[in-house]
Amino acid sequence: MAISKTNFKGVKLLHRGKVRDIYDAGDMIIIVATDRLSAFDVVLPTPIPDKGRILTQLSLFWFDRLGHIISNHLVTADVKGYPVEFQPYCDVLEGRSMLVKKADPLPIECIVRGYITGSGWKDYQKTGSICGIKLPAGLKESERLPEPLFTPSTKAEAGSHDENISFEQAASRIGMDLARQARDTSLRLYTEAADYALKKGIIIADTKFEFGIINGQLILIDEVLTPDSSRFWPVEGYRPGQSQLSFDKQFVRDYLESISWDKTPPGPELLSEIVERTRKRYQEAYDRLAG
Repeated sequence: MAISKTNFKGVKLLHRGKVRDIYDAGDMIIIVATDRLSAFDVVLPTPIPDKGRILTQLSLFWFDRLGHIISNHLVTADVKGYPVEFQPYCDVLEGRSMLVKKADPLPIECIVRGYITGSGWKDYQKTGSICGIKLPAGLKESERLPEPLFTPSTKAEAGSHDENISFEQAASRIGMDLARQARDTSLRLYTEAADYALKKGIIIADTKFEFGIINGQLILIDEVLTPDSSRFWPVEGYRPGQSQLSFDKQFVRDYLESISWDKTPPGPELLSEIVERTRKRYQEAYDRLAG
C-alpha cells in the first residue's frame, strides 16, 4: 500500500516537505519518507508504492559507504530505538524512516554535475556555459564533462522553483570558508559514489547534496544519492548526443513533458502504467547499487 501522508497523533509534525514528513523527537527528529513524488517542484497527486522505503534504504547505504568522507545526521533507522511515543506507528515507520540529529541546514542545495544534461544542457546550448562556468565548445547532450562541476542553487518550498546561483552567490549566503568546504566535500562525495556506481552498471549523471551544521561542524543530512536527488543512467545503452534511459524520476518528467502540462500546481494524475514502470526503475536502481 502506498503512503502519501502520515499523521501520528501525540507527536508534533514539524514540517511536511515535497516527499518527507518530519516529526519532533525531543533533541532529535524523525524523518519519514512517504511515497509522494515531486516533479518540476510540484508534488504530484499519485504516489509511487515502495518509493519511500527505497529512498530511505539507499540513503542508509550511502551514509555508511561514504561516512569516512563526512559525518552525517543518522542516529538509527531501527524503529525499536525510537522514542516511546512513536512505537504505535512502527508498521508505518519500518523501513522508511530515520531518527536523526537536529541540524541547522545550509540555505543552499549543493549540486554536482558530472554529465551535461537537463537544465545544464539547455544552459550550455544558449550560453556555452553551465551556471556561468564556461565549457569547451562542441559538447554533446549527455556527454561526460571534462570534470565534475559544483553548481549550487537556492532552496524552494513546494510549488516554487529552485534557482541556480554562482559559487560567489552561495558564498555570500553562507560565508566563503563554509562554501568552499561544502563544494569540496560535494565533489569528493560525488566522485567516489560515481566511481562505485559505474562498476555496478549505473552512471550518476548529477546529484544534489544537502548539508547542515551541528556544533559548528558541517555534516551530511537529508537523503543521499537516491533516484529522487540524482539522475541515474544504465551503462548499457549509454550514447552521448541524446537523452538517456534513466532509473530516476526523469522517466516521469519525460512523461509530463509529453502531455504539455504547464508545470504549475496542481499536478496531473499519473497513469497506472507510469506508476508501475517508475516503481520498477526505483527498485532496480536500489538492487544494482545496494542489493
